[in-house]
Amino acid sequence: MTRRATIPYPDELPETLALREDELPAELAFLAAAKLYELGRLSSGQAARLAGADRVTFLHRLAEVGVPAINLRDEEIEAEVQAARDLAR
Repeated sequence: MTRRATIPYPDELPETLALREDELPAELAFLAAAKLYELGRLSSGQAARLAGADRVTFLHRLAEVGVPAINLRDEEIEAEVQAARDLAR
């Protein structure tokens, strides 16, 4: 099931963002998905679905808004580094 959210915005917003009126909903969906992914609230797959894109396209587009495609917490990074060190031995 798919639900919709309604976001009120001022008339000048599309022009301010250099978008056509019909481009605004997709842009807002992408930005919301990117932020929720960045915060760790959604997986990349979930965020891609929210953005209306496939996962690879979504991950590539993250660079447009300065969000890293690899979203690991500090403890996950430390575990990955330790695992790599263990393999190198």
